[in-house]
Amino acid sequence: MMPDSTGKSPLTIDWDWRRIEDLNPIELHRILCARAAVFVVEQNCPYQDCDENDLHAWHLTGWAATRLGRDIAAYLRVVDPGVKYAEVAFGRVLTAKRYRGAGLGRGLIVEALNRITETYGERAVRISAQQYLERFYRSFGFATVSEPYLEDGIPHLEMLRERDNDVALSTVRPSTSSG
Repeated sequence: MMPDSTGKSPLTIDWDWRRIEDLNPIELHRILCARAAVFVVEQNCPYQDCDENDLHAWHLTGWAATRLGRDIAAYLRVVDPGVKYAEVAFGRVLTAKRYRGAGLGRGLIVEALNRITETYGERAVRISAQQYLERFYRSFGFATVSEPYLEDGIPHLEMLRERDNDVALSTVRPSTSSG
């Protein structure tokens, strides 16, 4: 378990890894709302969030138990190789505002990289990362492979994690359940 964003009580995350056709309408609605809240509203970046990549991706959702049911704490999508890049790719990485500060972002990336290995085998992973997160992604073995560029008005970098990367992920894996 991880402390919640207030540090007062433990936060248990139920990781859910599914294709879009396996999500029920309520789950899909919550995912799209969470993505819009972060990428459109918080970042003040009007753009078309839903795209064809959603149809060719695994959706990793970190659900937190609440008094009223489940709440999205973290999310990202993993796009199949050959769709966005030749390699497996992930993006739409978010931690919901109320869950920030508990290390959940690190747990999300570790969970994603482990699921990628389980699903696709040992493969390279390419991402388009917001430039200010470059050091964060480097800590997972990603290397910067492009000059900065603008994507939807926000500076980004292309980063690559080679398949033979030896960065240990187990040291930052949170104690959670998985779905």
